[in-house]
Amino acid sequence: MTDTIHVDIVSAEHEVFSGNAEMVFAPAEMGEVGIAPGHAPFVTKLGPGEVRVKDTEGNESAFYVSGGMLEVQPKVITVLSDTAQRAEDLDEAAIMKAKEEAEHAFHEKTDAIDYAKARSALAETAAQLQTLQRLRKRGGR
Repeated sequence: MTDTIHVDIVSAEHEVFSGNAEMVFAPAEMGEVGIAPGHAPFVTKLGPGEVRVKDTEGNESAFYVSGGMLEVQPKVITVLSDTAQRAEDLDEAAIMKAKEEAEHAFHEKTDAIDYAKARSALAETAAQLQTLQRLRKRGGR
């Protein structure tokens, strides 16, 4: 078993992170997963939330993902998400505005599609805010 595994975090727009890690934590659909080098291969859906990458020096980097897919192979972990960004790049004011708009749409729903969109937007803003709160607790902002 090796001490590190290569990690790629990719959004629809660009590569957000590429490097080696000794541990990765991700918001899998059924709960958070932790992946170390030598983990069995698997693929799972991701929910909106925080992906944490612990590097070889013990430092953790946090990333927000809007959901997507996580693929674990023997030598590489790939996170594919429509939206992915470093936690420290999240804009709290913009998130709060989006949350307010989603809450308004949720309560003013006119059909099932509006309701599903509003529910999805609320889940995303909640995950973004939680990512920011965790970053602050770790002293990152």
